[in-house]
Amino acid sequence: MSRIEKNEAREDRLYMEIIVDAYDTEERVMGWYYYLLDRKLHFPFQARCFAERDISPLRVGEEVEAVGMASADDCMCEMFVKVHWLDRTFGVPLSQLEAIDAGSDTQEAIEDWHYWVARGYQF
Repeated sequence: MSRIEKNEAREDRLYMEIIVDAYDTEERVMGWYYYLLDRKLHFPFQARCFAERDISPLRVGEEVEAVGMASADDCMCEMFVKVHWLDRTFGVPLSQLEAIDAGSDTQEAIEDWHYWVARGYQF
């Protein structure tokens, strides 16, 4: 069951721009990956952790600099971005970050991913 209401404009973007012509899991992953990497996310940008995850060292409220996408191989289950934090660079789930200093395309892309996750959609 989804945690947020359906947004028709966002649904249209998801299905007409991101996963259009994607017939299997790998094609949906690659649709998302290249939508984020090539078209929407403009690195670097500042972000804040708003949700803790067991697979990430970030805590709610911590700020990081997002510096790029993780490799396509690392994004086969969910989208990860590389962040610079405490003199290290590593990948964290995009679903735990919110942009705090980013352009409108970047903000929209992050919100698209949060929407996808919150609706319970899967690759």
